[in-house]
Amino acid sequence: MDETTSFTETEQTTDNKNGSSGRKAPIAPSAHKAVKKKSTITKLVFIGIALVLGLILAFCPMQFGLKKYQPFLSKEAISLGLDLEGGIYAVYEAGNTDTDGFDAKMEGTRAALESLLASKGQTEATVVREGNTRIRVEIPGAEDTEDLLSIIGEPAQISFVLDDTGETVLTGEDVVSADSYYSANDGGYVVSLELTSGGQDKFHEATSNNIGKTMSIVVTIGGESTTVSQPSINSAISGNAIISGNFTAESSERLANQIMSGTFDVALELRETDTISPTLGNDALKYGLIAGIVGFSLVIVFMCIMYGMLGLTATIALLFYLIIYLFFLAALPWVQLTLPGIAGILLSIGMAVDANVIVFERIKEEYRNGKSIMAAYHAGFKKALFAILDSNVTTVIACILLLLLGTGSVSGFALTLLVGVLVSLFTSLAVTRGLLKYFINLNSYNAKIYRLKRGKQFENLEADSTAQAVLEEMQREEMEKKQAKEAKKEKNRAKKERSSQKINNGGETA
Repeated sequence: MDETTSFTETEQTTDNKNGSSGRKAPIAPSAHKAVKKKSTITKLVFIGIALVLGLILAFCPMQFGLKKYQPFLSKEAISLGLDLEGGIYAVYEAGNTDTDGFDAKMEGTRAALESLLASKGQTEATVVREGNTRIRVEIPGAEDTEDLLSIIGEPAQISFVLDDTGETVLTGEDVVSADSYYSANDGGYVVSLELTSGGQDKFHEATSNNIGKTMSIVVTIGGESTTVSQPSINSAISGNAIISGNFTAESSERLANQIMSGTFDVALELRETDTISPTLGNDALKYGLIAGIVGFSLVIVFMCIMYGMLGLTATIALLFYLIIYLFFLAALPWVQLTLPGIAGILLSIGMAVDANVIVFERIKEEYRNGKSIMAAYHAGFKKALFAILDSNVTTVIACILLLLLGTGSVSGFALTLLVGVLVSLFTSLAVTRGLLKYFINLNSYNAKIYRLKRGKQFENLEADSTAQAVLEEMQREEMEKKQAKEAKKEKNRAKKERSSQKINNGGETA
C-alpha cells in the first residue's frame, strides 16, 4: 500500500502468582510521520528562501559599493532589438549587377559591412541580404546615423600589404576571384586566389623578395581598415596563390567572401531608410510587460480556482519558471528581445501550465477511481509523462525549423518560444513534482484542498486509503512489470552467452 505503516510492541503486565493480568498499555504512535513532516517543512523553507532570492535577482536592482547589480529583467541584461530600443534601418541596392561572381561579391560586401559595424561598437547590428541585389542594415540605438549611412554606401577595398615594409602589393583590381575548397595535400580547407596577369607578376616579385615574412590582407570601408588574415610567405609564387592554415569550411568561405568584397567596385545605393524612436520601443516594452503580468496573473487565478492546492503548487513552479526563463534570456548572448520575441514569451507563459493541467487531470482521474492521494500523485505523473513529452516535442521541432529557416523577427520569436518551452518542461516535470510531493507529505488525508473527488462507488473510502480491488490491480501491474524486467535481463544474459560461445568457437583451430 502507499501509506507507510509500522508495528509497535504492546506492553502487557501479568501477575503470575495471582493469575491476573493488567490492562493493555496504549499503542505508541509511530514517530515516522512526525520525522517526515519535520524534514518536509525544512525542505519547503529552503525552497521558499531560494524562491525569494531568485525573485530579488530577477527583478530588483541593487548597489554594492561602486558597483550596481542589474536584475535579469532589465535593458542592461537583455539585449533589445531595433523595434524596442530604437535606431535606424537602411536598405541598399547594388548599382551594377552585370559582373562576374556577383553573388560572392555581394556576400563578401555583407560580411565586410558586418565587421565594420562591429568594429564601431555596433555588435547588435544585423546585416542581411534581401533578394539578390539588396542589403538591409538594422542598427539598434544608433547615434551619428548620417556618418554610418555614408560609410555603408561606400564600396569595400581590398589590399595585400607587406608587414615588413608597409608596401601595398595587390589591390582588388588585381584579383579575379577567391574560392574556398578542401585540399587533401594541404591537410584542410584553403582559399585559392586567381590573379590577373599583371597581379601575378607583382605577386611573384613581392613573394620572391620576402620569403619567411608575413603579408596582411586588409579590407577598408569608409576609411576604416580591418585585417582579415595575415598569412606567411613560404615560397616565391609565380601563378595563382593558395592561403592555407587552420581553416574550417565556414572560416575559409568567410575569408574568400571578404576578399571578393574588395573586388566589387560599385557603390551601394541607398534606397530606403528610416529611424525608429526609442519612445515607441519603450511603450512597446511597457505594454508588453503589462500584458505579461496580466496573463501571468490570470493563469495563477485560474489554476488556484480549478485545482486548489495543486494549483498553488503550479503557481510556485511558475514563479521558478519565470526566474529561470529570465535568467536564460539575459545569459544567452544570441537572444535579442524584439516585439515578436515578446509575443513568444507571452505564448510560452500561457503554455507553461499545459503540462501541469495534464498531470492534475490524471491525478483527479486516478483518485476518482479509488486510489489514495499519494498513489494518485505517483500514477498521475507516470501516466502523463509521454503525453507531455509528445505535446512539447512538436512545439520544439516547429521552433527549431523556424530558427533554421527564418530570419530576423521570425527567428527571434522562435528562440524565445523555444527557451520558454524547454524551461516549462523542466519546471513541470521536476519542480512541480517535487513541490507536490512535499505538500502531500504534509497533508495526505484532506482531498478537498486538492479539489479531488471520489467516484460514486468509492465515496466512503478515506482520502489516504486505496480500494482493495484497486490495490490488487496495482500489485498485479507491479508484479508483471517486475517479471518483464527479469525476462528482459534473462534474454540479454542469454544473448551475451550465445555471443561469447560464437566468439570462442570462431577462435578454435582444427
